Amino acid sequence: MRIITGIYKGRIIKVPKGKSVRPTTDKNREAIFNYLANILDFDGISACDIYAGSGSLGLETLSRGAANVDFVEKNYQCYMTLKSNIESLDETGSCRVFKISALQFSQIEKPGLYDLILADPPFFKFDIYPVVKNLVERDYLKENGVLLVERSVQTKNEDVENFGIEPFKRLGDSLLYQFNA
Repeated sequence: MRIITGIYKGRIIKVPKGKSVRPTTDKNREAIFNYLANILDFDGISACDIYAGSGSLGLETLSRGAANVDFVEKNYQCYMTLKSNIESLDETGSCRVFKISALQFSQIEKPGLYDLILADPPFFKFDIYPVVKNLVERDYLKENGVLLVERSVQTKNEDVENFGIEPFKRLGDSLLYQFNA
């Protein structure tokens, strides 16, 4: 897997082996970031990559100009791969990694910290609902901030019911949901 554009364009991102990770495909990542580039300026933003896995979404954000990125990843193998990916880009000073669950992270008091939050949970992990609720209710986003969630088409009914919104875009077998501050 490679970073698509920005200062780290073409740099390889390691992905943990096994079924614990389902990285966003290059094609979907490109579509997501093309969309985001039309609604926000990446220069100097503060971002968060929840359910980070290898960190591909957060590292792409960093490559495009984010000042700092927080990553949330509980799985030990993913956590170690993520730390290695950050170190390979020499970005340890711009990144923090929280080795806790997304739900635990969303319960910490962090009002107004992020311009962008990206959440790409395993497709059939349903703790995303209280995570999104907490992030929104606890004001994790700065004014005009964006929370983008990637989910499976197979969970659309549950997602729409729990998020209270329809997805705004379909990318293959993925659906995107957007929440604004």
